[in-house]
Amino acid sequence: MIEILNRLVDEIELRLGGEIDVDALAAEAGTTGYHVRRMFSSLAGMPVSEYVRRRRMTLAAADVIGEEDLLTIAVRCGYGSVEAFGRAFRSVHGAAHGDVRRDGGPLRPQPTLRFRLTVEGSTAMDARITHRPDLRLIGHAVRVPLIHDGINPHIQQHIASLPAAEHLRLKRLSSVEPRGLLQVSADLDPGATEGGELTYVHGVATSADDDVPDDLDAITVKAGAWVVFRTSGPHPQALQEAYAASATEWFPSNPWRLRPGPSIVAILEHSADFSTATCELWIPIERA
Repeated sequence: MIEILNRLVDEIELRLGGEIDVDALAAEAGTTGYHVRRMFSSLAGMPVSEYVRRRRMTLAAADVIGEEDLLTIAVRCGYGSVEAFGRAFRSVHGAAHGDVRRDGGPLRPQPTLRFRLTVEGSTAMDARITHRPDLRLIGHAVRVPLIHDGINPHIQQHIASLPAAEHLRLKRLSSVEPRGLLQVSADLDPGATEGGELTYVHGVATSADDDVPDDLDAITVKAGAWVVFRTSGPHPQALQEAYAASATEWFPSNPWRLRPGPSIVAILEHSADFSTATCELWIPIERA
């Protein structure tokens, strides 16, 4: 995986003024664009598209400081107008290209990334592989912004808005593994950009053949393999650390890759104030 990501970085440098075909590069390497985008985002801390934009604007800054026509620079960077180029330039450097041309700065350059393998994994991750048939995730859905660290207040508010009787009703509808009330994250952009939106479902898993009550939302998930990580400790920190470790330790060490689908959290035990919890994190996978 490290080699594939570095090949992608090299390809980006060669094609900064054109299109970057992540899917084609991934296919040549025997994997999928979905998996490459998710791994890049997890390890680099930004999606591929954001890295490309930052690198384009880093190189463009040297041209802006010179005397070359701004439209020529914009077109070379892949933009159709000076206005579109200007917006991208300001978003990266925090200053207008006119100010930078006059004053020489300020500039916020993006160095070329290089992924390296480090020795990790001194503590084994508690993981198991399970194959599940078609299932349906049903419950109450809402669109919320993605927050990588700490508690998501939008999800908290959504859960708190449901009456206690509704939680009990959902539990009774649970019919297949993972059991009990679930926290489902779906429709997440492969780049997993902080602040981007996802669909959050507070609900349960049922058989694909079970009837869905008219007042509940439903997501159908195709049969396939899942990796299930068991976490225990401060909540939600232990859970978020497991997400990160899956990208940095588990996937590079195992013959599996991500497949499209929702991630699921089942909370098995928790303290009265939810400051600590034992959870299962379900992530859909396929053979690499």
